[in-house]
Amino acid sequence: MKIMITQQEAMQRKIWDDIIQMFGLEKDKDYWENEQFILTEEQARRVGLIR
Repeated sequence: MKIMITQQEAMQRKIWDDIIQMFGLEKDKDYWENEQFILTEEQARRVGLIR
C-alpha cells in the first residue's frame, strides 16, 4: 500500500519535519503546498498516518 500526502497536509498534521527527514529534503528550501510525497505503508505507520 502507498500513502500520498501533500506538504500542506503534513504541516497540518505536524509531521512535516518527519517527511523532510524521510525524503532527505532541505529544511530551509521552499516546497509547494500541493507537492505530493508517496509513503510506504511502513513510513505511514511510523509517522502515525495509519495504524
